[in-house]
Amino acid sequence: MEMPEGLERVLPEIVGRDMFDALVIRTDFSDDESWTAVVGELRRPWGPDGEFPARVQVVDAPDWSGATADEILAAVDEDQYLGVVFVADRHTMQSPTGGLLALSTVWEDEGDLDPVYYQEPIESPEPREFRAAPAAVHAVHVNVTLGNTGFTEFAAAASAEPDQVLRPV
Repeated sequence: MEMPEGLERVLPEIVGRDMFDALVIRTDFSDDESWTAVVGELRRPWGPDGEFPARVQVVDAPDWSGATADEILAAVDEDQYLGVVFVADRHTMQSPTGGLLALSTVWEDEGDLDPVYYQEPIESPEPREFRAAPAAVHAVHVNVTLGNTGFTEFAAAASAEPDQVLRPV
């Protein structure tokens, strides 16, 4: 959805999310069959033996069609308990793995950092995104929320995969 120049798109507020519910936002509406498969995978129990119930809030509203990563991050900015948001975009719908875009909601604006003291973060900023298979979403969300594993470690694990998609461990 292209906005006229000078106008900013206002996305709907996301309400009722429990801090342990992974947030998945659909931004591509081109393939309902692929979307149904992704949602089916998201709703499956997870963990080594499938011992944990799926906790996910799915946003499936046309208002989000074509939303960019920056628009999504701005829309979820007020959720202080959200460390990662997952996006079902065109790549998700076209990919055989259904790889969702995982976006970190916490990052430094390098433009405000003093280069004398923060040269390393300026030259090598933390990763802001990576792809995750639907079956990996819950482990990423819970571990980032609890601080057990950082977003950076998950991004590194995804980048080590041949197709750059994180899968469940």
